[in-house]
Amino acid sequence: MGSRTVRTEAVVLRSLRFGEADRILHLFTRDQGRCGAIAKGARKTRSRFGARLEPFCHVELLLHRGRGELGTVSGAELVRSHQGLALDPYRLAVGLIGAEAMLKLFTEQEANERAFTALTRFLDRLDAIPSSAPARPALDPLVLSFQLKLLWLSGYMPQLDGCVECGALEGLAGYRPDAGGAVCRDCGGGAIGLSPGGLRGIRTLVATPLADAHDAGLTDGGAREALALVTASYEHHGGFRLRTLSA
Repeated sequence: MGSRTVRTEAVVLRSLRFGEADRILHLFTRDQGRCGAIAKGARKTRSRFGARLEPFCHVELLLHRGRGELGTVSGAELVRSHQGLALDPYRLAVGLIGAEAMLKLFTEQEANERAFTALTRFLDRLDAIPSSAPARPALDPLVLSFQLKLLWLSGYMPQLDGCVECGALEGLAGYRPDAGGAVCRDCGGGAIGLSPGGLRGIRTLVATPLADAHDAGLTDGGAREALALVTASYEHHGGFRLRTLSA
């Protein structure tokens, strides 16, 4: 296959220094899903597009695809910078959780436009949330809602409408990742506990648009239960933990 240049929207999930002046980029693109690219000379003071390729930047890229695994950035136009996130520790921490979730859940070069749209909406909303909050970043309703939606889009979302063992619709009291969803009290051996309010909050976060996540009425206890469900799903289905969730 010959080389070619493609134009695509992308979000920079990670940017790593490479050599004396280059950057290696981990991107999630609208047309190709996850991909890697090198931005030659991006760290030079006079780089044409270096500042547009920082983490969280939403850009329109020209990518030259050769025979190697990495594309080469030959042009970058800014759609939204989201660079204010780097100036606020709380919002930065929330954003890094979202970016790592994307990197871990979507590892293949396969288009997923719904995941790309969810990512851009997450970052747009993150720009607008309060610059400080009493909650631990991992318990923020926005990033919990985003991760639950990513689990659904990647095929790992637990079944929460009834007991996955016996089908009971009432008395749901826990989550068993090995069974793939919620379980009732009678079937709940070894399950992660879920209160009625926590289960209701998780369902609301799944169904609520990201822009409304902070208005979903999630309690502190419900947020902790949602986080426990998310982390258990990662460990069981994907075999990983997010480093950013332990920060």
